[in-house]
Amino acid sequence: MSSPLAPYLPMAVALLVAGVLAILMPGLASLLGPRRPSAIKSMAFEAGSESTGPARQRFAVKFYVIALLFIIFDVEAVFLYPWAVNFQSLGWFGYGEMVVFAATLVVGLIYIWKKGALDWES
Repeated sequence: MSSPLAPYLPMAVALLVAGVLAILMPGLASLLGPRRPSAIKSMAFEAGSESTGPARQRFAVKFYVIALLFIIFDVEAVFLYPWAVNFQSLGWFGYGEMVVFAATLVVGLIYIWKKGALDWES
């Protein structure tokens, strides 16, 4: 007689192997890896150029606004896929709901565009 947990055995083994490797690989790398510290290796590296200014400098809020707007519109675009998959079964009601949803997105985009939130120069 088999246990009701038997189908989960392969997943448990995979998780166990992943956990062991996650601990084993960095541990072995730190123990066996070469250690040749130098002043050049200790310097901060920024895309191949030397660092200028302090690391804790202030950034304009514009960068965060653009990032948040990208995330908002990206997440809302994800909702289009399930709608497209179920398009035939939803009928005209589903089509109307998506028109309202897309219209809301367009109105929001026009609003932030008029506010100047997408201008890099200002």
